[in-house]
Amino acid sequence: MSQITGKALDWKLLKRVMRYVKPYKRTFIIAAFLTIFLAGNALIQPFLMQITLDKYILGNNYNGLVLMVGLMTAQLAIQTLAQYYQTYSTNSLGQSVIRDLRIDIFNHIMSLRLKYFDHTPIGMLITRTVSDLETIADIFSEGLISIMGDLLLVVAIIVYMLVKDWKLALITLIPMPFLFLSTYVFKEAIKSSFQEVRTQVAQLNTFLAEHISGISIIQYFSREDQEMRKFKSVNIKYRDANIRSNWYYSIFFPVVEILFAVCISLLVWYGCKRILTDQQLTNLGTGDHPVTPGLILAFIVLLNLLFRPIRQLADKFNTLQMGMVGADRIFKVLDTNEVAVNTGTLKPAGLRGDISFDHVWFAYNDENWVLKDISFHVKPGETLALVGATGAGKSSTINILNRFYETSKGMVKVDDVDIREYEVGFLRSQIATVIQDVFLFTDTIANNISLNNPTITRDQIIAAAKDVGAHEFIERLPGGYDYNVMERGSTLSSGQAQLISFIRALVYDPAILVLDEATSSVDTETEILIQNAINKLMQGRTAIVIAHRLSTIQNADKIIVLDHGEIKETGTHQELLKIEHGYYRKLYDLQFNSAGISR
Repeated sequence: MSQITGKALDWKLLKRVMRYVKPYKRTFIIAAFLTIFLAGNALIQPFLMQITLDKYILGNNYNGLVLMVGLMTAQLAIQTLAQYYQTYSTNSLGQSVIRDLRIDIFNHIMSLRLKYFDHTPIGMLITRTVSDLETIADIFSEGLISIMGDLLLVVAIIVYMLVKDWKLALITLIPMPFLFLSTYVFKEAIKSSFQEVRTQVAQLNTFLAEHISGISIIQYFSREDQEMRKFKSVNIKYRDANIRSNWYYSIFFPVVEILFAVCISLLVWYGCKRILTDQQLTNLGTGDHPVTPGLILAFIVLLNLLFRPIRQLADKFNTLQMGMVGADRIFKVLDTNEVAVNTGTLKPAGLRGDISFDHVWFAYNDENWVLKDISFHVKPGETLALVGATGAGKSSTINILNRFYETSKGMVKVDDVDIREYEVGFLRSQIATVIQDVFLFTDTIANNISLNNPTITRDQIIAAAKDVGAHEFIERLPGGYDYNVMERGSTLSSGQAQLISFIRALVYDPAILVLDEATSSVDTETEILIQNAINKLMQGRTAIVIAHRLSTIQNADKIIVLDHGEIKETGTHQELLKIEHGYYRKLYDLQFNSAGISR
């Protein structure tokens, strides 16, 4: 964790947060002005009460009393109105800032390369985009401006009391050093307690998210009792962390109340002593002011105004620090430079689909090569199949073509142009990828097909669904194309979800089609539908097919066998079968002999 968790704020980081305030400078100025106004306006009330008691109540002036009550009512109305607008403006400012920050961080996450997500938990990014951003809003609503207002009010009250009667003020404020000391100790204690609570909240959320997602496994293996014991342990730690934080509050607030009572006692004792003795009358010529009942009443009100913000300052300082911790975490994500380099500018009307890999080397980490000197050429309209064991480098080849990862050595060309010269968005729009693990959003079938692209019409969606052979099953669903598939398409079978992914690829009309084991987890009947969909999709397009089932690639124009990142064999299905003891022949015999045995 950064230096923000220390005793001092990181002013450089705060300055960076304040840059997001620039578009809302007017709101910030209004909030700051109202904060200053509230601090000054708060002093009017005790001043009016002093005059009311001394001049009009003790002077038996009813008309003057009515006038003063009217003035105090007006003062309270103005204070209430100003407090409303100050609270509204600070909250509005905070929400506007985190809205802009959330847009920035989401756009940045969308631009990050897949390599970043390989070592970054998705839950962490969600926390940054939601929870940590909310703490930044608190910087403005409960932190920075509010602290400034409270500190200003404390200083104004102390100065006012000293000006009215410095001797009475000094006697009354004798406990203040102890109050400031206890506030500092409480602030440091509650800070570590808050951090512990946040840690336990994160662990509780992680446990719940994981176990609710994996509820089927828990029930399949009858692990409910064991997992409940684990949950109780996590829950107890969270409870204990909250109890510790409440314990600090249970000590601090009584201490504040005791010190407040001591201040009132000293005020009443010394003030009344000054009133009742004749000493103050003999000292009038020295410049001392007489202590009046109204002044004592004003001091009591001032002490109430003084202790109220001091009670809250420790919490507000911790709110500010937690907001700065959240800002630090968010800016670390924003400062991540693992983005796809998008210096290309080429955006032709379309692509022919000519693909070539020229001595390509690639590694995820250092020189632990995943692809080693890979070279091949796919002509427009041809179908290339990639086969090999898990980890052979098949999917890495596809990721490089889409520029999710950059090559370490060598060059990839599309239509005889280095893919780095194309604008990244354009390049990916020309490549439709259908993967085994289909991802569907919590939305309608139509929106999952079009991905909310306004240029794709409902008629195009229906036409593509008919071509793929999925129109009938979609029409049978409640609502048809407006049926909500829920999270990750949970209300559909894997085969139905796969068919939707094929429709999605078809409506985008790509020049290049990539099928990454698209038929490996469906039943035979659905596989027939999917195979028909594949044939439809491949018409007039360059296709790269990754498949474990060799029966699905027998008609490919070219088959490349990969093993540990190297090309071992290249040829058609018939050519590769003729190679005795070849890699492809072994894979073919293994699959079909196993199928024969099972029959």
